[in-house]
Amino acid sequence: MSNDNKDTFNMSDVDASLPAAAAALSAEDRADLVNALKNKLQSLAGQHSNVLETLSPIVRKRVEFLREIQSQHDELESKFREERRALEAKYQKLYEPIYAKRYEIVNGVKEVEEFADEVAINQEGDEATEEKGVPDFWLTAMKTNEVVGEEITERDEGALKFLKDIKWYRIDDPEGFKLEFYFDTNPYFKNSVLTKTYHMIDDDDPILEKTIGTEIEWYPGKCLTKKVLKKKPKKGLKNAKPITKIENCASFFNFFSSPNIPEEDDDLDDDAVEEIQDRMEQDYNIGTTIRDKIIPHAVSWFTGEAVDDDDLDVEEDDDDDDGDVDEDEDGNEDDDDEEEEEEDNDEGKRSRKKSSGGPKKSRGARTRESQQSERAPECKQQ
Repeated sequence: MSNDNKDTFNMSDVDASLPAAAAALSAEDRADLVNALKNKLQSLAGQHSNVLETLSPIVRKRVEFLREIQSQHDELESKFREERRALEAKYQKLYEPIYAKRYEIVNGVKEVEEFADEVAINQEGDEATEEKGVPDFWLTAMKTNEVVGEEITERDEGALKFLKDIKWYRIDDPEGFKLEFYFDTNPYFKNSVLTKTYHMIDDDDPILEKTIGTEIEWYPGKCLTKKVLKKKPKKGLKNAKPITKIENCASFFNFFSSPNIPEEDDDLDDDAVEEIQDRMEQDYNIGTTIRDKIIPHAVSWFTGEAVDDDDLDVEEDDDDDDGDVDEDEDGNEDDDDEEEEEEDNDEGKRSRKKSSGGPKKSRGARTRESQQSERAPECKQQ
């Protein structure tokens, strides 16, 4: 095969290599994406050809064979992703009856059969106070989780006491997922369901495209995300009206306000772009934490057992790090200079490892630090 043939890219070949991303885009955007990748590949083709040209004929044939093996791997990987999605969908349906039972017990719809008679006896009499379900179940579960708990303010707790259930669904067109928060009738807002939807470019190697949140219909004077300040007019001014100013407040309910992404980013400086990226990263981190941790393991977060499990994982990581350091130090006892250098390197490794316990956790930690000074102050009163 000639090098000219190797450097020629077929549109259908590039198109076929992007099944997940292409499915999440419109026809026009999909064509633009494929064309952009095609041009990129063509610009790199010469480099790849140059590498192959440096190899001897026999080595080049081996590499060509390896590329065929790689293609076989990619086909299997594609099938794996399809089967994984089908398996997730299967077990999501199997989880539903369990979640339904949890909902009934938490909200007092049904009583645990084994204790129904005992509860009836305890609640007999005029002075008995009936306590249904598990009060503050979802509020406690979310506050116990570090990522979500940091978003909940003291003022939010009154509204979150009315949270009855949280569900999530995978969406296919476009790729992504949707969170649903079900609320009982409450004095804060009219909505019975608040949703947050995440649209992804590729759900297997996720790239967040945008988010869509419910617009909350606050009752007058009950908005938790803003506060109204009224300043008295200066003395001596006739018929002057009080000056009204609205300020943003730190609140969990800001989660339902999607980060604003300008359509044209030409005028944005690096700091503005980084701020938007941080906000979207933190927003995605909160959403996936609720989806992957809080919803399936809500009982463990309510009791605090999930926190103990997380702490155990961190301690095991620290023990592994310490073992690596001791091994390095023992291997350099005869050379003080090299030992000091190794200790410095190990100290850097320890700090890096501790700050990157997992991809999502580290992203959230970095984002929370970068947003510390930018987050709206907590409103003490309305």
